[in-house]
Amino acid sequence: MKSGTATRTKNLGDAPTDLGGDAVVEISGALRKLLADVFTLYVKTKNFHWHMSGKHFRDYHLLLDEQSTQIFAMTDDIAERARKIGGSTIHSIRDIAEHQRLKDNNAEFVPPQDMLAELRDDNQQLTRELRSTHKLCDRYDDVATASLIENWIDETERRTWFLSEIVAER
Repeated sequence: MKSGTATRTKNLGDAPTDLGGDAVVEISGALRKLLADVFTLYVKTKNFHWHMSGKHFRDYHLLLDEQSTQIFAMTDDIAERARKIGGSTIHSIRDIAEHQRLKDNNAEFVPPQDMLAELRDDNQQLTRELRSTHKLCDRYDDVATASLIENWIDETERRTWFLSEIVAER
């Protein structure tokens, strides 16, 4: 067994939680997917921040920087919550790629309005995934994870709102 493998095969019964084994597996699995999506959204938001152009460059550049900071702040909370309940989380870029549901954008050039519309859509999709995970937490009475998710939904809806208002100006 490799040195890092022992912690990955830790017994679920060792977790400091009263959630059952099925709950730990399902909730930590859902959190792993959320984390992959959040990292994907973070990288895409930074990508668009770095490659922004046009007459509203400064405003959009600053908005995306602010949003990417907020998105990145979610990552540690998601990963630590999975670990707190006895689950595991992502370990690598490959894990992110295997679990992400949001799509990457590797285009050399994306017009600013298309960037913002794509980020709006991604934030809307993330909200749907957050709601789905919240329902899972409710099923297992995991109020702590559900509470965190409620805040992330609010933040994600706010980002969607801001992006929607800008995209509507077309």
